Amino acid sequence: MIAVTFVLADGSEVELAGQVGQTVMELGRNNGIPGIIAECGGAAMCATCHVYVDESDLDRAGSVGEIEEEMLDMTVAPRLPRSRLSCQIRLTPEMTGLRVHIPEAS
Repeated sequence: MIAVTFVLADGSEVELAGQVGQTVMELGRNNGIPGIIAECGGAAMCATCHVYVDESDLDRAGSVGEIEEEMLDMTVAPRLPRSRLSCQIRLTPEMTGLRVHIPEAS
């Protein structure tokens, strides 16, 4: 299992265990994490699973693809250099301990 910590907009933290191959969005949505709406179900078409990856985890979270890059321009919360769509972060064994922050909705 891969441990992922969701830092909620209010600063509280929820640690969940995901499986290799699962996306951060699936893990958050399936466990009721507020702010992971995932209207498109993980197709990178809505930006409603926007998260901020902890700066120390940016390398482990992988790179931003072309479609994700475009969708990140449509997020409700401000886009930051560490912004990602959680549907595009697929868990690998190296990601255990990953921390993602749920932005406040504007």
